[in-house]
Amino acid sequence: MADTSETLADRHCIPCRGGVPPLTEEAIVPLLAQLTGWEVEGGHHLTKSYAFADFAEALTFVNRVAEVAEIEGHHPDVFLAWGKVRLEVWTHKIDGLTESDFVFAAKADEVS
Repeated sequence: MADTSETLADRHCIPCRGGVPPLTEEAIVPLLAQLTGWEVEGGHHLTKSYAFADFAEALTFVNRVAEVAEIEGHHPDVFLAWGKVRLEVWTHKIDGLTESDFVFAAKADEVS
């Protein structure tokens, strides 16, 4: 039986080899409910914008996200501007969402 006290951020991203169908809307809903501020766009990818006091703080966050991405082997699209960062996460191999995308989103929130 799975440990129900384990959060998404406690898990690790699982590399996708392709050939797996993207998550259905039914599977997405409970995963999204475990995140704060993230949105699913078109059933295809997760997005979230973060606000910071200035460019340097935003860049520091991007660098922390990059460290997590390298550790997890799961890489978001990152958009950096003065005082803000937007992340887009999806599994490119299947052109859609997997549970690992939600895991990565939770880990990004932890370093913000």
